[in-house]
Amino acid sequence: MSKLLKLYEQRNKAVAAARAFLDSKSGTMSAEDSTAYDRMEADIVNLGKEIERESRLSSLENDLRQPTSSPIVNTPQTHGNLGTGRASAEYKSAMLNALRSNFRKVSNVLEVGNDQNGGYLVPEEYDKRLIDTLNEECIMRKLGTKIQTSGEHKINIAGTKPAALWIAEGGSLQFSDATFGQITLDAHKLHVAVKVTEELLYDNAFNLEGYILDQFGKALANTEEDAFLNGNGTTQPLGLLAATGGAQVGVTAASASAITSDEVLNLVYSLKRPYRKNAAFLTNDQTLALLRKLKDTTGQYLWQPSYQAGEPDRLLGYSIYTSAYFPAVAADGPAIAFGDYSYYNIGDRGTRSFSELKELFAGNGMVAYLAKERVDGKLVLPEAVKIIKMKA
Repeated sequence: MSKLLKLYEQRNKAVAAARAFLDSKSGTMSAEDSTAYDRMEADIVNLGKEIERESRLSSLENDLRQPTSSPIVNTPQTHGNLGTGRASAEYKSAMLNALRSNFRKVSNVLEVGNDQNGGYLVPEEYDKRLIDTLNEECIMRKLGTKIQTSGEHKINIAGTKPAALWIAEGGSLQFSDATFGQITLDAHKLHVAVKVTEELLYDNAFNLEGYILDQFGKALANTEEDAFLNGNGTTQPLGLLAATGGAQVGVTAASASAITSDEVLNLVYSLKRPYRKNAAFLTNDQTLALLRKLKDTTGQYLWQPSYQAGEPDRLLGYSIYTSAYFPAVAADGPAIAFGDYSYYNIGDRGTRSFSELKELFAGNGMVAYLAKERVDGKLVLPEAVKIIKMKA
Protein backbone atom coordinates (compact mmCIF):
# COMPACT_ATOMS: atom_id res chain seq x y z
CA MET A 1 0.00 0.00 0.00
CA SER A 2 1.38 3.44 -0.97
CA LYS A 3 2.01 6.13 1.61
CA LEU A 4 -0.82 8.26 0.20
CA LEU A 5 -3.38 5.46 0.58
CA LYS A 6 -2.19 4.83 4.14
CA LEU A 7 -2.71 8.51 4.99
CA TYR A 8 -6.24 8.43 3.56
CA GLU A 9 -6.98 5.34 5.63
CA GLN A 10 -5.63 6.94 8.80
CA ARG A 11 -7.71 10.07 8.27
CA ASN A 12 -10.88 8.05 7.65
CA LYS A 13 -10.32 6.13 10.89
CA ALA A 14 -9.65 9.38 12.77
CA VAL A 15 -12.88 10.91 11.46
CA ALA A 16 -14.85 7.80 12.42
CA ALA A 17 -13.32 7.86 15.91
CA ALA A 18 -14.14 11.54 16.38
CA ARG A 19 -17.74 10.95 15.26
CA ALA A 20 -18.11 7.98 17.65
CA PHE A 21 -16.68 10.08 20.49
CA LEU A 22 -19.25 12.83 19.88
CA ASP A 23 -22.10 10.34 19.61
CA SER A 24 -21.12 8.77 22.94
CA LYS A 25 -21.49 12.09 24.76
CA SER A 26 -24.89 13.41 25.73
CA GLY A 27 -25.51 16.99 26.73
CA THR A 28 -22.68 19.47 27.29
CA MET A 29 -19.15 18.00 27.19
CA SER A 30 -16.82 18.46 30.12
CA ALA A 31 -13.62 20.47 29.78
CA GLU A 32 -11.61 17.23 29.70
CA ASP A 33 -13.79 15.74 26.93
CA SER A 34 -13.64 19.00 24.98
CA THR A 35 -9.83 18.99 25.14
CA ALA A 36 -9.75 15.36 23.97
CA TYR A 37 -12.02 16.11 21.03
CA ASP A 38 -9.93 19.15 20.06
CA ARG A 39 -6.88 16.86 19.87
CA MET A 40 -8.81 14.46 17.60
CA GLU A 41 -9.84 17.32 15.35
CA ALA A 42 -6.27 18.65 15.18
CA ASP A 43 -5.03 15.20 14.16
CA ILE A 44 -7.60 15.07 11.32
CA VAL A 45 -6.51 18.52 10.08
CA ASN A 46 -2.83 17.56 10.21
CA LEU A 47 -3.50 14.35 8.29
CA GLY A 48 -5.31 16.41 5.62
CA LYS A 49 -2.30 18.69 5.25
CA GLU A 50 0.00 15.67 5.01
CA ILE A 51 -2.21 14.21 2.26
CA GLU A 52 -1.98 17.48 0.30
CA ARG A 53 1.83 17.52 0.61
CA GLU A 54 2.12 13.87 -0.43
CA SER A 55 -0.22 14.45 -3.40
CA ARG A 56 1.89 17.36 -4.66
CA LEU A 57 5.09 15.36 -4.24
CA SER A 58 3.61 12.39 -6.13
CA SER A 59 2.56 14.72 -8.97
CA LEU A 60 6.08 16.14 -9.21
CA GLU A 61 7.59 12.67 -9.26
CA ASN A 62 5.22 11.66 -12.10
CA ASP A 63 6.29 14.73 -14.07
CA LEU A 64 9.96 13.82 -13.65
CA ARG A 65 9.29 10.35 -15.02
CA GLN A 66 7.97 11.80 -18.29
CA PRO A 67 10.31 11.90 -21.33
CA THR A 68 12.15 15.18 -21.76
CA SER A 69 11.20 15.41 -25.42
CA SER A 70 8.50 14.09 -27.70
CA PRO A 71 8.34 13.55 -31.47
CA ILE A 72 6.66 16.12 -33.70
CA VAL A 73 3.40 14.58 -34.85
CA ASN A 74 1.54 17.71 -35.99
CA THR A 75 2.01 19.60 -39.21
CA PRO A 76 4.88 22.12 -38.85
CA GLN A 77 4.12 25.84 -38.87
CA THR A 78 0.73 25.38 -37.15
CA HIS A 79 -0.21 26.77 -33.77
CA GLY A 80 -2.95 24.54 -32.43
CA ASN A 81 -6.64 24.99 -33.13
CA LEU A 82 -7.08 28.41 -34.73
CA GLY A 83 -10.80 27.97 -35.31
CA THR A 84 -12.79 28.26 -38.51
CA GLY A 85 -15.02 30.90 -40.05
CA ARG A 86 -15.78 33.84 -37.77
CA ALA A 87 -14.10 32.05 -34.85
CA SER A 88 -10.70 32.02 -36.55
CA ALA A 89 -7.86 34.30 -35.50
CA GLU A 90 -7.40 35.30 -39.15
CA TYR A 91 -10.96 36.59 -39.33
CA LYS A 92 -10.60 38.69 -36.16
CA SER A 93 -7.29 40.14 -37.37
CA ALA A 94 -8.71 40.86 -40.83
CA MET A 95 -11.75 42.61 -39.31
CA LEU A 96 -9.53 44.88 -37.20
CA ASN A 97 -7.27 45.69 -40.17
CA ALA A 98 -10.34 46.50 -42.28
CA LEU A 99 -11.65 48.83 -39.57
CA ARG A 100 -8.39 50.73 -39.30
CA SER A 101 -7.89 50.99 -43.07
CA ASN A 102 -11.40 52.35 -43.72
CA PHE A 103 -12.15 49.00 -45.36
CA ARG A 104 -9.54 49.64 -48.06
CA LYS A 105 -7.67 46.54 -46.92
CA VAL A 106 -10.30 43.83 -46.92
CA SER A 107 -9.01 40.27 -46.68
CA ASN A 108 -10.70 37.37 -48.41
CA VAL A 109 -11.08 35.87 -44.94
CA LEU A 110 -13.92 38.34 -44.32
CA GLU A 111 -16.00 36.73 -47.06
CA VAL A 112 -17.09 34.08 -44.53
CA GLY A 113 -18.93 36.88 -42.71
CA ASN A 114 -20.28 38.80 -45.67
CA ASP A 115 -23.99 39.52 -45.23
CA GLN A 116 -26.57 40.12 -47.95
CA ASN A 117 -26.05 43.89 -47.98
CA GLY A 118 -22.25 43.82 -48.04
CA GLY A 119 -21.70 44.27 -44.30
CA TYR A 120 -19.50 41.98 -42.25
CA LEU A 121 -20.68 39.89 -39.35
CA VAL A 122 -19.02 40.60 -36.02
CA PRO A 123 -16.30 38.01 -35.29
CA GLU A 124 -17.36 35.36 -32.79
CA GLU A 125 -15.28 36.80 -29.96
CA TYR A 126 -16.65 40.30 -30.56
CA ASP A 127 -20.22 39.03 -30.87
CA LYS A 128 -19.91 37.39 -27.46
CA ARG A 129 -18.71 40.66 -25.97
CA LEU A 130 -21.77 42.40 -27.39
CA ILE A 131 -24.01 39.78 -25.79
CA ASP A 132 -22.16 40.17 -22.49
CA THR A 133 -22.82 43.91 -22.54
CA LEU A 134 -26.49 43.38 -23.30
CA ASN A 135 -26.90 40.87 -20.49
CA GLU A 136 -25.14 43.14 -18.01
CA GLU A 137 -26.96 46.35 -18.93
CA CYS A 138 -30.47 45.01 -19.69
CA ILE A 139 -32.31 43.71 -16.61
CA MET A 140 -35.02 42.05 -18.73
CA ARG A 141 -32.41 39.92 -20.53
CA LYS A 142 -31.25 38.80 -17.09
CA LEU A 143 -34.74 37.93 -15.83
CA GLY A 144 -36.44 36.77 -19.03
CA THR A 145 -36.01 33.64 -21.16
CA LYS A 146 -33.77 34.11 -24.22
CA ILE A 147 -34.47 32.07 -27.36
CA GLN A 148 -32.45 31.88 -30.59
CA THR A 149 -34.85 31.95 -33.55
CA SER A 150 -34.22 31.37 -37.25
CA GLY A 151 -37.72 32.26 -38.44
CA GLU A 152 -41.17 32.98 -37.07
CA HIS A 153 -41.12 31.25 -33.67
CA LYS A 154 -44.45 29.89 -32.38
CA ILE A 155 -45.01 29.13 -28.70
CA ASN A 156 -47.91 26.87 -27.75
CA ILE A 157 -49.99 28.01 -24.77
CA ALA A 158 -52.50 25.77 -22.99
CA GLY A 159 -55.91 27.47 -23.10
CA THR A 160 -58.42 25.28 -21.29
CA LYS A 161 -57.27 22.18 -19.43
CA PRO A 162 -59.12 18.89 -18.85
CA ALA A 163 -61.24 18.92 -15.67
CA ALA A 164 -61.89 15.94 -13.38
CA LEU A 165 -65.59 15.29 -12.64
CA TRP A 166 -67.44 13.00 -10.24
CA ILE A 167 -69.86 10.53 -11.80
CA ALA A 168 -72.38 8.18 -10.25
CA GLU A 169 -71.96 4.43 -10.48
CA GLY A 170 -72.86 3.36 -13.99
CA GLY A 171 -73.08 6.98 -15.12
CA SER A 172 -71.87 8.14 -18.51
CA LEU A 173 -68.46 9.69 -19.04
CA GLN A 174 -68.25 13.44 -19.51
CA PHE A 175 -65.58 14.81 -21.80
CA SER A 176 -63.99 18.24 -21.62
CA ASP A 177 -61.96 19.89 -24.36
CA ALA A 178 -58.30 20.84 -24.05
CA THR A 179 -57.58 23.87 -26.23
CA PHE A 180 -54.28 25.46 -27.10
CA GLY A 181 -53.31 28.90 -28.33
CA GLN A 182 -50.16 30.18 -29.99
CA ILE A 183 -47.99 33.21 -29.41
CA THR A 184 -45.63 34.19 -32.20
CA LEU A 185 -42.17 35.70 -31.77
CA ASP A 186 -41.26 37.56 -34.93
CA ALA A 187 -38.32 39.94 -35.46
CA HIS A 188 -38.10 43.73 -35.19
CA LYS A 189 -34.98 45.41 -36.54
CA LEU A 190 -32.90 47.49 -34.15
CA HIS A 191 -29.76 49.36 -35.16
CA VAL A 192 -27.14 51.68 -33.72
CA ALA A 193 -24.54 53.76 -35.59
CA VAL A 194 -21.53 55.71 -34.35
CA LYS A 195 -19.11 58.10 -36.04
CA VAL A 196 -15.37 58.27 -35.33
CA THR A 197 -12.75 60.62 -36.72
CA GLU A 198 -10.16 59.33 -39.14
CA GLU A 199 -7.42 60.34 -36.68
CA LEU A 200 -8.98 58.12 -34.02
CA LEU A 201 -9.37 55.31 -36.54
CA TYR A 202 -5.71 55.35 -37.52
CA ASP A 203 -4.39 55.50 -33.94
CA ASN A 204 -3.31 51.88 -33.42
CA ALA A 205 -2.62 52.48 -29.73
CA PHE A 206 -6.30 53.12 -29.05
CA ASN A 207 -8.56 50.16 -28.31
CA LEU A 208 -10.90 51.04 -31.16
CA GLU A 209 -12.76 47.76 -31.41
CA GLY A 210 -13.41 47.67 -27.65
CA TYR A 211 -14.72 51.24 -27.64
CA ILE A 212 -17.07 50.70 -30.58
CA LEU A 213 -18.44 47.42 -29.26
CA ASP A 214 -19.01 48.81 -25.77
CA GLN A 215 -20.90 51.78 -27.17
CA PHE A 216 -22.97 49.54 -29.44
CA GLY A 217 -23.74 47.15 -26.59
CA LYS A 218 -24.90 49.91 -24.23
CA ALA A 219 -27.03 51.62 -26.85
CA LEU A 220 -28.71 48.38 -27.93
CA ALA A 221 -29.27 47.33 -24.30
CA ASN A 222 -30.93 50.63 -23.33
CA THR A 223 -33.27 50.62 -26.32
CA GLU A 224 -34.08 46.94 -25.82
CA GLU A 225 -34.95 47.35 -22.15
CA ASP A 226 -37.28 50.27 -22.88
CA ALA A 227 -39.08 48.13 -25.48
CA PHE A 228 -39.16 45.00 -23.30
CA LEU A 229 -40.99 47.06 -20.66
CA ASN A 230 -43.02 49.60 -22.67
CA GLY A 231 -42.97 48.39 -26.28
CA ASN A 232 -46.08 48.64 -28.47
CA GLY A 233 -45.68 45.25 -30.18
CA THR A 234 -46.02 46.77 -33.65
CA THR A 235 -42.63 48.12 -34.68
CA GLN A 236 -40.92 46.81 -31.53
CA PRO A 237 -41.35 44.01 -28.96
CA LEU A 238 -44.52 43.89 -26.86
CA GLY A 239 -43.60 45.29 -23.46
CA LEU A 240 -44.12 43.63 -20.10
CA LEU A 241 -46.35 46.56 -19.06
CA ALA A 242 -48.48 46.69 -22.24
CA ALA A 243 -52.17 47.31 -21.54
CA THR A 244 -53.11 44.36 -23.77
CA GLY A 245 -50.96 41.24 -23.63
CA GLY A 246 -48.82 42.55 -20.79
CA ALA A 247 -48.88 41.92 -17.03
CA GLN A 248 -52.22 41.80 -15.27
CA VAL A 249 -53.35 44.34 -12.68
CA GLY A 250 -53.14 42.70 -9.27
CA VAL A 251 -53.84 45.74 -7.05
CA THR A 252 -55.21 49.20 -7.74
CA ALA A 253 -53.74 51.70 -5.31
CA ALA A 254 -56.04 53.90 -3.25
CA SER A 255 -53.90 56.92 -4.07
CA ALA A 256 -52.52 58.38 -7.28
CA SER A 257 -49.16 59.19 -5.72
CA ALA A 258 -48.56 56.91 -2.69
CA ILE A 259 -48.24 53.17 -2.03
CA THR A 260 -49.02 51.46 1.27
CA SER A 261 -47.47 48.38 2.84
CA ASP A 262 -50.82 46.57 2.66
CA GLU A 263 -51.00 47.16 -1.09
CA VAL A 264 -47.54 45.66 -1.57
CA LEU A 265 -48.57 42.63 0.52
CA ASN A 266 -51.80 42.27 -1.47
CA LEU A 267 -49.76 42.38 -4.69
CA VAL A 268 -47.72 39.38 -3.56
CA TYR A 269 -50.81 37.30 -2.84
CA SER A 270 -52.59 38.40 -6.02
CA LEU A 271 -50.06 36.23 -7.85
CA LYS A 272 -50.84 32.50 -7.98
CA ARG A 273 -48.71 30.36 -5.71
CA PRO A 274 -46.81 28.45 -8.47
CA TYR A 275 -45.51 31.73 -9.89
CA ARG A 276 -44.47 33.06 -6.46
CA LYS A 277 -41.71 30.44 -6.14
CA ASN A 278 -39.49 32.27 -8.66
CA ALA A 279 -41.04 35.73 -8.38
CA ALA A 280 -39.28 39.06 -7.92
CA PHE A 281 -40.22 42.73 -7.75
CA LEU A 282 -39.39 45.16 -10.55
CA THR A 283 -39.81 48.92 -10.28
CA ASN A 284 -38.25 52.34 -10.85
CA ASP A 285 -35.46 53.76 -8.66
CA GLN A 286 -37.70 56.63 -7.57
CA THR A 287 -40.42 54.18 -6.53
CA LEU A 288 -37.83 52.15 -4.61
CA ALA A 289 -37.17 55.24 -2.47
CA LEU A 290 -40.86 55.15 -1.46
CA LEU A 291 -40.83 51.40 -0.78
CA ARG A 292 -37.78 51.65 1.50
CA LYS A 293 -39.82 53.76 3.92
CA LEU A 294 -42.70 51.28 4.29
CA LYS A 295 -43.12 49.34 7.56
CA ASP A 296 -45.31 46.46 8.62
CA THR A 297 -47.66 46.45 11.61
CA THR A 298 -44.77 45.63 13.98
CA GLY A 299 -42.68 48.57 12.81
CA GLN A 300 -40.24 46.47 10.74
CA TYR A 301 -39.19 47.76 7.32
CA LEU A 302 -40.46 45.73 4.35
CA TRP A 303 -37.23 46.41 2.45
CA GLN A 304 -34.07 44.55 3.47
CA PRO A 305 -30.66 45.53 2.06
CA SER A 306 -28.29 42.98 0.57
CA TYR A 307 -25.06 42.36 2.46
CA GLN A 308 -23.40 40.35 -0.33
CA ALA A 309 -21.92 41.76 -3.54
CA GLY A 310 -23.96 40.85 -6.60
CA GLU A 311 -27.04 39.89 -4.59
CA PRO A 312 -30.20 42.02 -5.02
CA ASP A 313 -31.97 43.76 -2.16
CA ARG A 314 -35.21 42.17 -0.92
CA LEU A 315 -38.76 43.31 -0.33
CA LEU A 316 -40.95 41.02 1.81
CA GLY A 317 -38.26 38.37 1.30
CA TYR A 318 -38.34 38.56 -2.53
CA SER A 319 -35.58 39.97 -4.73
CA ILE A 320 -36.20 43.48 -6.02
CA TYR A 321 -34.73 44.91 -9.23
CA THR A 322 -34.93 48.38 -10.72
CA SER A 323 -34.90 49.75 -14.24
CA ALA A 324 -34.63 53.34 -15.38
CA TYR A 325 -37.25 52.52 -18.02
CA PHE A 326 -39.89 51.27 -15.58
CA PRO A 327 -42.43 54.13 -15.19
CA ALA A 328 -42.23 56.23 -12.03
CA VAL A 329 -45.31 56.58 -9.83
CA ALA A 330 -47.99 58.48 -11.76
CA ALA A 331 -51.78 58.55 -11.83
CA ASP A 332 -53.37 55.60 -13.69
CA GLY A 333 -49.94 54.06 -14.42
CA PRO A 334 -48.08 50.92 -13.31
CA ALA A 335 -45.85 51.41 -10.27
CA ILE A 336 -44.52 47.96 -9.27
CA ALA A 337 -44.42 44.60 -11.01
CA PHE A 338 -44.20 41.27 -9.19
CA GLY A 339 -43.98 37.90 -10.87
CA ASP A 340 -41.96 35.22 -12.61
CA TYR A 341 -40.26 37.03 -15.48
CA SER A 342 -39.01 33.83 -17.10
CA TYR A 343 -42.39 33.87 -18.86
CA TYR A 344 -41.22 36.93 -20.77
CA ASN A 345 -39.61 35.37 -23.85
CA ILE A 346 -36.95 37.22 -25.84
CA GLY A 347 -36.35 35.92 -29.36
CA ASP A 348 -33.00 36.80 -30.97
CA ARG A 349 -33.14 36.28 -34.74
CA GLY A 350 -29.80 35.25 -36.19
CA THR A 351 -26.52 37.04 -35.52
CA ARG A 352 -25.86 40.73 -35.10
CA SER A 353 -24.17 42.29 -38.14
CA PHE A 354 -21.55 45.01 -38.28
CA SER A 355 -20.88 47.23 -41.31
CA GLU A 356 -19.11 50.43 -42.31
CA LEU A 357 -20.61 53.49 -44.04
CA LYS A 358 -17.87 54.61 -46.38
CA GLU A 359 -19.05 57.80 -48.07
CA LEU A 360 -21.74 59.30 -45.82
CA PHE A 361 -19.35 61.40 -43.68
CA ALA A 362 -16.24 61.33 -45.87
CA GLY A 363 -16.38 65.11 -46.41
CA ASN A 364 -16.19 65.66 -42.64
CA GLY A 365 -13.18 63.40 -42.19
CA MET A 366 -15.22 60.85 -40.27
CA VAL A 367 -16.10 57.18 -40.63
CA ALA A 368 -19.38 55.62 -39.43
CA TYR A 369 -20.02 52.07 -38.26
CA LEU A 370 -23.38 50.35 -38.00
CA ALA A 371 -24.60 47.41 -35.91
CA LYS A 372 -27.95 45.74 -36.56
CA GLU A 373 -29.98 43.07 -34.84
CA ARG A 374 -33.47 41.60 -35.05
CA VAL A 375 -35.27 40.78 -31.81
CA ASP A 376 -38.77 40.32 -30.42
CA GLY A 377 -40.22 39.87 -26.95
CA LYS A 378 -43.58 38.93 -25.40
CA LEU A 379 -45.02 37.88 -22.06
CA VAL A 380 -46.36 34.45 -22.96
CA LEU A 381 -48.47 34.11 -19.78
CA PRO A 382 -49.89 37.46 -18.59
CA GLU A 383 -51.05 35.88 -15.29
CA ALA A 384 -47.39 35.17 -14.39
CA VAL A 385 -46.76 38.85 -13.59
CA LYS A 386 -48.97 41.21 -11.57
CA ILE A 387 -48.68 44.98 -11.15
CA ILE A 388 -49.81 47.69 -8.79
CA LYS A 389 -51.66 50.30 -10.84
CA MET A 390 -52.03 53.76 -9.36
CA LYS A 391 -55.44 55.36 -8.92
CA ALA A 392 -56.64 57.35 -11.92
